[in-house]
Amino acid sequence: MSVGDQFDLHILALIAAITATVAKQIIFVISYGGRKIMSEKTKNRMLPFQRLVKKYGAAAAFVAAATPIPDDIVYVPLGLAKYNPLRFFIATLTGKIVLCYAIVILAHYLSGPVVDPIFEMFGITEPEDLDDPTPIIIGIVMFGAVMTAVVVLMLRMDWGRILGRFLPWTLEDDDKDQK
Repeated sequence: MSVGDQFDLHILALIAAITATVAKQIIFVISYGGRKIMSEKTKNRMLPFQRLVKKYGAAAAFVAAATPIPDDIVYVPLGLAKYNPLRFFIATLTGKIVLCYAIVILAHYLSGPVVDPIFEMFGITEPEDLDDPTPIIIGIVMFGAVMTAVVVLMLRMDWGRILGRFLPWTLEDDDKDQK
């Protein structure tokens, strides 16, 4: 939609940023509630990570949202650590605005001269050439498997041992910590 001139680039970027933020908020809320099913042992293992997230959570959410990395790797642990939902929303929205503006502007000005030759290199010259959904389905399944593995790994890690080496302050007891 950003390639031509029929749509306003600012509206496209803002709609994309808002809808992406709402989607990420859903993931955050589900993982926030997922803490209820965690064992006490897992909650205790995650306390150092929770302390780290309280201090740097907004920056991590912003960077994850503003870059094209798989940001759920950051958002799920933030939810599990009970990070402040309002701060999460604001950081994610501002990051998504940055990312979406960059994508929309780059697509608008570089699509023809940069992207078209790449498609032609693979023999794709018409939109009808993209009617096989298999690669998309494989990508979705692979992403789901990787995200599941990451969440399981995050829950299994001994955060006290890992963070204690580099950030010993995350091991200090704080009366405000929630188990």
